[in-house]
Amino acid sequence: MAEELSKLTGLLYEIGLLKRYKRTGWLVAGVRDPESIADHSFRTAIIASVITALEGGNPERAAFMSLFHDTQETRVTDIPYIGKRYLTAAPNEEVTADQMRGVPEPVAEMVSGAVGEYEEKTSLEAVCARDADKLECLIQAIEYREQGHGNVQPWIDSSLAALKTPSAKRIAEEALSTGSLEWMTHILNGDRDT
Repeated sequence: MAEELSKLTGLLYEIGLLKRYKRTGWLVAGVRDPESIADHSFRTAIIASVITALEGGNPERAAFMSLFHDTQETRVTDIPYIGKRYLTAAPNEEVTADQMRGVPEPVAEMVSGAVGEYEEKTSLEAVCARDADKLECLIQAIEYREQGHGNVQPWIDSSLAALKTPSAKRIAEEALSTGSLEWMTHILNGDRDT
């Protein structure tokens, strides 16, 4: 049990790396201080729960998968798409299996199950979680564009093209037609319906 506890604690420290690791694609786009992988995963989980609720699935399951969808990047980092043309990373399920080696079985099963379901893309919740990953990227690109980063259109275009669910597509269209602080303007102007 002491060995399992040590491995589990090590895993928690390892997952903490995601708070420090930056999303590298944004560096390619010229963003000097891009979001961390953990920043991305947090909003992805929120978006996944929203999309899944709208699509009639289990929002908690989709959010849960989203929390673990990029945890493998503690070991392989965030390889930008251009790098993926030249590098072959281990499958996420394989990296997760290595990460889970020696941790208590209930934890290993829980995390491996979430990653496996996400990667298989067979459940509604997995499809919604994957859409959330793309929608979060699109929303982040819009925010960076508003901050003056002009090279983000390819991220917007590829994210929009990858969306599968009607709800994600509708939210994306709305995000593209509004500003990221429009919600605040409505509140400050006394619009109680917002």
